[in-house]
Amino acid sequence: MFANFNLSVAATNRFMKQVKAGETIPLINPRSRREVSRMDAARLFDRITTLAWKTGDPGLLFIDEVNRKNPLSELGGMEATNPCGELPLYPYESCNLGSINLSHMVKGGRVDYGRLRRTIAVGVRFLDNIIDLNRYPIPKIKKATLANRKIGLGVMGFAELLIQLGLPYDSEKSLRLAARLMRFITGEGRKVSAQLARERGPFPNYSRSIYPKRGFPELRNATVTTVAPTGTIGIIAGTTSGIEPLFAVSFYRRVLDGKRLREMNPLFERVAVRKKFLTDGLREEIIRRGSIQGMRKIPREIRRLFRTAMDIAPEHHVRIQAAFQRYTDNAVSKTVNLPEDATPEDVRKIYLLAHALKCKGVTVYRYGSRKGQVLSFMEGRGKGEVSVGQEYDGACRVCGA
Repeated sequence: MFANFNLSVAATNRFMKQVKAGETIPLINPRSRREVSRMDAARLFDRITTLAWKTGDPGLLFIDEVNRKNPLSELGGMEATNPCGELPLYPYESCNLGSINLSHMVKGGRVDYGRLRRTIAVGVRFLDNIIDLNRYPIPKIKKATLANRKIGLGVMGFAELLIQLGLPYDSEKSLRLAARLMRFITGEGRKVSAQLARERGPFPNYSRSIYPKRGFPELRNATVTTVAPTGTIGIIAGTTSGIEPLFAVSFYRRVLDGKRLREMNPLFERVAVRKKFLTDGLREEIIRRGSIQGMRKIPREIRRLFRTAMDIAPEHHVRIQAAFQRYTDNAVSKTVNLPEDATPEDVRKIYLLAHALKCKGVTVYRYGSRKGQVLSFMEGRGKGEVSVGQEYDGACRVCGA
């Protein structure tokens, strides 16, 4: 029934403390608001992590962190996000997102900040224009959207940016770059939003936001940045999803008519052809395994650079998400991908780390835990192709974004 929905549990800071302390928590009837029973918090948390290990759901939404960073807290607390978790919203607000392809922001082996700045300017203006041009299905949506004018400019192709810069995804330099990039995008985005406010006026609820008290200039948009999953638009753009690492160096993608499409990362293919080590036999071996780690026919420096989602320690997945979240107005969509032999305890550690690093939410996906997945490789399964779920390639199961 819920196969095409992303599910998350809203967890408060108090609940997370009770989990660590081994305390009991009240179970409240949401209709009467009365306590009907009590339960051990750690036991409930273990149920959540075990189910996430089995099926990929539920994720956790750290609702107190969401509200701590809410620029419109005077309007009341937020209770939920959009289906993919990257955009906390009030009732009837709109999800208005766009993503910069970072794989095109490299010049001469460095980040081309000039081109990135120009792209940010276009992106912010484009998304702000959409708010006025959009046809709203009901008046309440129009009213809520126009009152706050939230937009969410984000990124995709982060993994391919790193490869072009010669930086392994699971490195300290990549963590520092992640924070630097998002700080730049949000900072420049706000400059453009301030310019738009001078030209067209600020968002109506500006006086009720945190910005006047913090000395910000008037802004056209209550929020400017978001990191969405970009599973589908990443495919269209020919780049990696959001801030995810490579799913695999080569893999099969299952399409709607049941056919399989073989794909190999174009950056890897390019360097492999240039260095003359790519053979037909090697192609077959890579698509069987997905990963190139341990393949001595491939130079060590190439193996280090093209590490895939399951080659990377789960903790580093979370640290990358936290680095982007530090400078993102809204939230960051990121899946912590786990190998098939991961344990519920691995999931538990990820959820605790994400909370400690002040992520606004966290999602895990263990390879093979869902039927009908979109991406797959074949080694060690003994049953041909393993169907892999949309969570794995960064796509939202609801909207495909």
